Amino acid sequence: MEHAEHAQHAPSAATGQHGFESVAVVGFGLIGASFAAALRAAHPDVRVMAVDIDAPTLDEARARGWAQEVSAPDGAAFERFVREECDLVVFAAPASVAEECFGRLAAWGFSGVVTDTASTKAHIARVASQTLPHPENYVPGHPMAGSEVNGIEGARADLFEGAHWILCPDAATPAEHFTRLHELVTSLGARVISLPREQHDAAVAVVSHVPHVVAAALVQLACRHADDQQALMRLAAGGFKDSTRVAAGSPKLWCGIAFDNADALAAGLGEMQEIIGSFADALARGDREGLTGLLAEAADARRALPAAWVPCTEKLLEVRIPMTDRPGVVAEVTTIASSVGCNIQSIEIDHITEDSAVLSLVLTDEGDVGQLSVQLIGAGYAVSFSPLSAKEYSHVE
Repeated sequence: MEHAEHAQHAPSAATGQHGFESVAVVGFGLIGASFAAALRAAHPDVRVMAVDIDAPTLDEARARGWAQEVSAPDGAAFERFVREECDLVVFAAPASVAEECFGRLAAWGFSGVVTDTASTKAHIARVASQTLPHPENYVPGHPMAGSEVNGIEGARADLFEGAHWILCPDAATPAEHFTRLHELVTSLGARVISLPREQHDAAVAVVSHVPHVVAAALVQLACRHADDQQALMRLAAGGFKDSTRVAAGSPKLWCGIAFDNADALAAGLGEMQEIIGSFADALARGDREGLTGLLAEAADARRALPAAWVPCTEKLLEVRIPMTDRPGVVAEVTTIASSVGCNIQSIEIDHITEDSAVLSLVLTDEGDVGQLSVQLIGAGYAVSFSPLSAKEYSHVE
């Protein structure tokens, strides 16, 4: 494998050194169809099969040029594709049908990479470990993107641009699987966050699932106080519309997500009740200072959040980490990088001997590089840092 400073990393029409040549997308709704659209736009040479139970959706997938082949989940065409050419399966269907889909992959002897787009990981990861013939080839994924328009009708090729895409490798994940998926996802414009799969559901409950329920509750509150002419709703512009946009999502889909992540969601809603209660208590006591403090704490935290992702392309940093080539190294290092806010633009593994390698990360100008160094050294790694210009990174052969 080439050193990062000598590799060509700019998105191209080809599949790329780490790319996939034949991809099956199971479930051609909003996320699955958008993934296929983005993949075809970035890598037009990749063969894509759309797999869905809805025949009109498959017709639309072919008509839009987002898939060259289509099939029902139990179709002979899907079986042939899996047996003869497929090297990546992206499961974008409801988690409730994962066992059925993974069972077919097992029966057809699939040995390629499997990832998914589910909002929760506990159930689907358990099914993968119990069903897939090569469970180590399953890398859980979760693109943090969506739209209030459901199905293929809401799909678009730029849905993932600037969005976070969680990948959850573990100690059993082959390093090359993570690097290939990382390069594929970032080529679609998304930002990869590496997160231990056992922490995923609790994390997304706080930042995604609880906010969705709160948005739905806000809309219900407004509806209760709207008069027959809906005058109140006409006033609900600006901030109200922005904060409740996600409440327009599919009730059936979100009900499934809620029950898939019931424990973490219930805990988050319990905390939310306590927080809202603290605001109500301050009002009841006439405690202006206390209420001001609560509002100030939230305002300071909100202002501290990073702005929209526009990394400076002139301030790239290469991190080189000599390591013993053992299971779990890539998962450990990328999780540390994500935990301190560093965005990995590219990742390479240079094999020196059979048992040793150098892990090379190219970082954008985000996150706490000092903490990255401290935590990597604390975890037993030796690290070296060197500035890398965008020209050097993107154009040097």
